[in-house]
Amino acid sequence: MIKFDCDYLEGAHPRILDALVRTNFEQTPGYAVDDYCKEARELIKKECKAENADVHFIVGGTGTNATVIAASLKPYQGVVCAVSGHINVHESGAIEATGHKVIGLPSDDGKLEADILEEYCRKYWADSTYEHMVQPGMLYISQPTENGTLYKAEELKRLREICDNYSMLLYVDGARMGYGLMSEGNDVTLPLLSELADVFYIGGTKVGALFGEALVIVNDSLKKDFRYMQKRHCGMFAKGRLLGLQFREMFIDGLYYEMGAHGIKSAYRVRDAFRKAGFPFLYESSTNQQFPVLPDTVLDILSEKFSWDYWCRVDEEHSCVRFCTSWATKEENIVALEEALSEFSAKEE
Repeated sequence: MIKFDCDYLEGAHPRILDALVRTNFEQTPGYAVDDYCKEARELIKKECKAENADVHFIVGGTGTNATVIAASLKPYQGVVCAVSGHINVHESGAIEATGHKVIGLPSDDGKLEADILEEYCRKYWADSTYEHMVQPGMLYISQPTENGTLYKAEELKRLREICDNYSMLLYVDGARMGYGLMSEGNDVTLPLLSELADVFYIGGTKVGALFGEALVIVNDSLKKDFRYMQKRHCGMFAKGRLLGLQFREMFIDGLYYEMGAHGIKSAYRVRDAFRKAGFPFLYESSTNQQFPVLPDTVLDILSEKFSWDYWCRVDEEHSCVRFCTSWATKEENIVALEEALSEFSAKEE
């Protein structure tokens, strides 16, 4: 079975594994205060052009999101996101478990439009009973989004402006950041994120690391005592050097971008193969997640050799599925999919 289910099917890039093995018997301090973590922090701050930022390493995305939101918001505040946002649909109530409401707003493609956010904020503060309702204290977005779409720089600047107008923090989930950065048409960089976001993270788990996310805190008001909250939310990894070492390897010479580029190159071949076979897409994604809409009869045939992530029912005879590529997608697996889809293209001809 050839799997296109997600972008963390494999372990880690060989260079990262080699580094972990090579340093296996070194004795280092725990809790990410070792020299590998220190070097990784400096590399990331340099890459982001944010020398005054704080960088913390956390094992996974959900833990990062829950810790950041709990550490940043007051007890009566909630976090706003697109209704399809990861914290709203795929984190099993982790954010609500910290005592903060997730406020989902309408979205067609995974991105939250500025006009929708501004209208929500305007109506909230215009309501004479606003003190009886959860206060929007943070905007959560992801880059790329849950649906593989990307925010443009101007869209992020507009969201930042709204956050400033309504005293909200801007938090960017970067679980798939490496693929977004290398996507066609992308004009958002790590330095730009450092300018616009109060806090964001660079995902490693889905972009070639064995595990781990690098959290970048730019807003000074969020820095103090963050490690207390990290510990409280079970996010302070005892063998922290294992996290720092991986990010050091990824950012010391551009490996992170190389892995992202491979995932994107593979995704475009998947996209082009479905297009050539005449199948439409639910979303126009320029990232490593592709969402073709296929007849159920075609899915039955493809399922004999391939697997994917089911997304949604489109009508009585069609479903949208997600084909996901990664830093480790093999050439022969792409070729096998191209050959299988070419049979449907030939039938149309």
